[in-house]
Amino acid sequence: MPGSASTTSHRSESLITRLHSASSSQNNETKLKVLRELKNQIIGNRTKKISYIKQGAVPFVVSVLSNCDCVNDCLVVVQCAAIVGSFACGVDVGVTAVLEAGAFAHLIALLSRDNVKVVDAGARALRMIYQSKVAPKYDFFEEKNIQFLISLLDRNNENVTGLGASIITHSCQTHDEQKILADAGVLKKLINLLGGTTNQRDASLESFATIIKENPEVISKFVGPENGRTWCTLIELTKDRYPRTRLLACKCINLIKNAAPSYLQYVGMRTKLILVLLELLDDPGQVGDEALFTLSSFIEDDEGLQKLAFETNTIDKLLNRTQKELLQAKRLQGVFITLANICSNLECCRSILIQSPKALNFVTDALTHTNVDVRVAACICLKNISRSVKYLSAGRFMTESVIMPLIQLLFDTSTSVQVAALCTISNIVVDFTMHKSLFVQNGGVKQLVQLSKSMDSVIRLNAVWALRNLVFLVDSRCKEVIFMELRALTLTSLVSDPSASVQEQALALICNLVNGPVDSIEYVFSEDGLLMNAVGRQLWSASKPEVLIQGMYVLCNVASGKEFHKEAVMHQLLPQPNNDGTQSIMVTMLQSDTAQLRTAAVWTIVNLTIPTGAGALARVVKLRNAGIVSQLKNMVNDPCLDVKLRVKTALGQSMTFGDFST
Repeated sequence: MPGSASTTSHRSESLITRLHSASSSQNNETKLKVLRELKNQIIGNRTKKISYIKQGAVPFVVSVLSNCDCVNDCLVVVQCAAIVGSFACGVDVGVTAVLEAGAFAHLIALLSRDNVKVVDAGARALRMIYQSKVAPKYDFFEEKNIQFLISLLDRNNENVTGLGASIITHSCQTHDEQKILADAGVLKKLINLLGGTTNQRDASLESFATIIKENPEVISKFVGPENGRTWCTLIELTKDRYPRTRLLACKCINLIKNAAPSYLQYVGMRTKLILVLLELLDDPGQVGDEALFTLSSFIEDDEGLQKLAFETNTIDKLLNRTQKELLQAKRLQGVFITLANICSNLECCRSILIQSPKALNFVTDALTHTNVDVRVAACICLKNISRSVKYLSAGRFMTESVIMPLIQLLFDTSTSVQVAALCTISNIVVDFTMHKSLFVQNGGVKQLVQLSKSMDSVIRLNAVWALRNLVFLVDSRCKEVIFMELRALTLTSLVSDPSASVQEQALALICNLVNGPVDSIEYVFSEDGLLMNAVGRQLWSASKPEVLIQGMYVLCNVASGKEFHKEAVMHQLLPQPNNDGTQSIMVTMLQSDTAQLRTAAVWTIVNLTIPTGAGALARVVKLRNAGIVSQLKNMVNDPCLDVKLRVKTALGQSMTFGDFST
């Protein structure tokens, strides 16, 4: 019959009392008995570990360890080290307790003993500590620390060399640290260990990956032509009998490819690596999970590799697996991220997922998954699938099964989910005119407007971006509904946002708003021209070319309207009478190094100088007096063809009223 909770509690208290007595006892048999009992209680039992930590067991164990003689008390030392390692294994609070009790220095001291069992026990315990994020960070800038680390890697003991590798994996985080380790010969030590036991290989591969990550300089020293052995060893290890070794070798090769693509140009090798990673997906545990993320990283931002993944039936293999078994959250996340990367550039890949109802439902169903990371990954996947202009224009994504869960994600408690949903919505609403009302009618606009007022600049930016795309080529009725929800005051605030990126998207939103029928231009004149004045102020004060380009295109669209609209643009562009000597911002923009800004500025002049307008002559005279026509004459051979063509048109229209030579 199982013991009751009170009985269990009584036993643990009794054990703590005996442990306290043992810490001051001289009898090794007494110590061993209580230590073994404690070890048997906590090994593999997280609940009991935490319970004994709270009852103060760790300091007593460390006290026994600190008072032991490694020669005469060898068995006790080994038991203490094993218990300390067990407390630290997989439990951050245990690592903290072990470190606070002062065990670290005692364990380090064990590494210099002659007794192999003592050394092994100390090294294993330290490795447990270094598996935790709260382990002490090793200072590689201290020469003595580097020498100690090298001495660990030189030892003929796999636990000690594994400890050295674990220290590197845990502590090496910057390019400077990577360079120090490489220059000190640590990489060479790790490469030599690749020929050791399975544990040594795996630990060395992890550390090797840590030192070369995103560091082409370090990579070139150890994988270049003069060091072909390293590369060949890694390739060979992708065929190892152990799945984890194959995975780690693939990770190292992927890191080399990411930082120095020239090392992996051979198509056959690239294909083999994809096939190895696909094979590793059969592992139901951590190796299978990590293989997915490695494959995803391997093909990311590389259309050639994405084609190879497509040709090796990666999509089919991933989808077949999802239909055969219920996947855990981590595996699902990896599947969606991998599918997202395959679809990022290739229409053929998107078509497979879009044309399969099961596949698309698999993605959209995951938008409501309980796990945050899965929801984010599903959004990213849907975003990349919806890059298809063909299916966007057909309204394939503007359906209730897609739109409704996306709108709900805008209310998600996770910021990362909200941002991912906003990015997806930006894609889906961008390119069609017939189906946007579904998004508007189901509260999408209202929530986007709310998020545009968020204190988080990333959410604010993406909300405005989504609104910008929603307004693009929308019909007049829908545009009016969106503007009534937004209001001029909100848009004015966004135009003056502290973030230049938000300013840019807000101005682009206004540009889309005033684009289309002449009546659309009236939006910037509502509430006594609040928006128009805000745009003008930004053009005079902003410094970022991206902001100025969008602001100028707003005025360009307004200048395409009626006489009143053109005069309002002139008012914003030219200095006021009380600002004598101030140069027009138009001249500054025409002189910009940014071709897009020059194009927008000249296009605005084209719209202002159309000869049929009643006030065209007066505007041309004002532009001449402001030095703008003269500046245009200096641009007839502009290096940008778009600018050159617009300048020709603008000058031609200006000359209709006579040659304003200077």
